[in-house]
Amino acid sequence: MEKILARILLCLVGALLPLVVSAREASLRADTSAAAPARRFVSAAALEFRGGRLFPTNDFFAGRNQAGKAMRHYAACHLKYAFAAPPGSAADRLYGGAYQGAGLALYSFGNRGELGTPFVAYLFQGARIVRMAPFLSFDYEWNFGLSWGWRPYDSHTNPYNTAVGSRVNAYINTNFHLNWRLSSRWRLQTGIDLAHFSNGNTRLPNGGVNVLGARLGLVGSLASSPSAEEADGAPLPLPSFRPRFVYDIVAFGSWRRKLYEDYGSWQLSPRAYAVLGAGLSVMYAPVRKLRAGAAFDVVYDASANEFYAHDPSSADGFFNPPLSAKVALGLSARAEFVMPVFTVGVGLGANVLHRGGDLKAFYQMLFLKIDVAHPVFLHVGYRLQEFKTPNYLMLGLGIRLNDRR
Repeated sequence: MEKILARILLCLVGALLPLVVSAREASLRADTSAAAPARRFVSAAALEFRGGRLFPTNDFFAGRNQAGKAMRHYAACHLKYAFAAPPGSAADRLYGGAYQGAGLALYSFGNRGELGTPFVAYLFQGARIVRMAPFLSFDYEWNFGLSWGWRPYDSHTNPYNTAVGSRVNAYINTNFHLNWRLSSRWRLQTGIDLAHFSNGNTRLPNGGVNVLGARLGLVGSLASSPSAEEADGAPLPLPSFRPRFVYDIVAFGSWRRKLYEDYGSWQLSPRAYAVLGAGLSVMYAPVRKLRAGAAFDVVYDASANEFYAHDPSSADGFFNPPLSAKVALGLSARAEFVMPVFTVGVGLGANVLHRGGDLKAFYQMLFLKIDVAHPVFLHVGYRLQEFKTPNYLMLGLGIRLNDRR
């Protein structure tokens, strides 16, 4: 399963690589051709250091480990490549100087023997929230990817680590920073950093790792670029936008692990369960960056309503309910933030048609849609229940209709 997660990461990075390559080629053509018009993209590399507080959300971090000491801090080094529209261009003004790219990082939590020293590979996107001065802006950025190199829980060799149950884990990060323009090539970024590591219940235990800290980064453009205020000529008029309805059809699959009760004690299920789903969302876009609406969600969860009953008719003693007890139809409210290449969305919903038990649920979703080739996009999501219980990952493909960006 961990190999499958690694392949998923390659697919995500592969979806972005053609855009990165074309952006770099466009930048090189602009640099080497005297007759070339303004660049289509500008690209940059960044070196960042992040570090701060490790939340003691698990007894393992609070001191129940081999050393008997609390784990309080983390440190990380990031190397990133990004590309963006030229300053002052229509795309730059429409999307607040949005930039996107790919990054690599190395994290340390001060306990290599029990927790490991994970590497991270991720996609990211950021943009300006507000311009505070010609040389200073307040920006946001999110990172999403996979991490590997963890030392997971093992009842014999690593019994204290009840926070991490797999060698490969998802990585979700949000950070806010001040973006200082030092020159036409160099920028300094200082801010705060919030990150979460978990495996989406593909393996247990899945306590997760949560950190909050500071971020310091130095960004160097690969070609000199003027600021928006220094760009030559009057700015071109921005393209108009008509409010419209947009329809997304998504199909996804995943797997999950589950705990079951046996004579009053909780045990790990002996196998992984398949999860399949599909959804149709109807979203209204009143402005360019925002969509909101509702969706019908259909899901098949092979673990739903299955319990350990010492059933002699079953090879492993589990009672396996009929198919109708594993399928549910839900209705959810959705909101999406739309940017170049990526769309970030959240959803709140409840199952309205089901057989009860595990499927009588109020659920929450966080998802990322990555444009591949119009109208197809990759869909990566994470579903929770009752705002606290991890359910499963949602890994799939979608088709978007009536989107005329």
